[in-house]
Amino acid sequence: MPADTTPAEPVVRTTALCKDYDTGAGHHPVLKGIDMTVMQGEFVALMGPSGSGKSTLMNILGCLDGATSGRYWLTGHDTATMNSDRLARLRNHYIGFVFQGFNLLARVSLVDNVALPLLYAGVPRVERRQRAAALLERVGLARYGEYLPNQISGGQQQRVAIARALANQPRLLLADEPTGNLDTQTSEEIMRVFDELNSHSGLTVILVTHELDIARHARRLVNMIDGRIAFDGTPEEFGRRSVSQAI
Repeated sequence: MPADTTPAEPVVRTTALCKDYDTGAGHHPVLKGIDMTVMQGEFVALMGPSGSGKSTLMNILGCLDGATSGRYWLTGHDTATMNSDRLARLRNHYIGFVFQGFNLLARVSLVDNVALPLLYAGVPRVERRQRAAALLERVGLARYGEYLPNQISGGQQQRVAIARALANQPRLLLADEPTGNLDTQTSEEIMRVFDELNSHSGLTVILVTHELDIARHARRLVNMIDGRIAFDGTPEEFGRRSVSQAI
């Protein structure tokens, strides 16, 4: 059969994206004209010091917040034209979230934690538990379905959180410091899960991290400083540039 020559499509595209806040201390610009395109199947690490705007950008990409000006298209949908209800539907349909703190329900079994997005989507109970069990198997936790979160390790809890993020078969996975509460070995194990999801399943991943060792798992690194993109290239290029600037 001939090779598929269909071009990849942007999952994320922003132009001149700005975000300002008005506080008691005055007008505070956080994002200052972000132009960024992330194609289907990319794995992007988003880095930057505290206050660089990366968390604000992630909130906008996740349709949890809106821009002050500029445009953001998610899988071709212009978010600027949508009210909060339409944004919520878009978010639930296309985006999976993984957070540093896991955010699992303490008194709910792991399989039901994973099934929670399917409950909100109106999937019948038997089907959602079947799908949740399959996702737990995918992250190596098939036999733990009826456990509670406090009965497993932090690394295993993050695997459950990843499984939950995949429940609605998202096009985009947003991970905010997903290894921030984990030791080095467990962090590497979690990053291998992201590697597999991206490499074998073609899932688009954008991951926020402070650590270059974690960012090296991505194929592309975007570094933000003072609300602007200061670097956009490979982690290897960023590492070499950082070393040369330190000499």
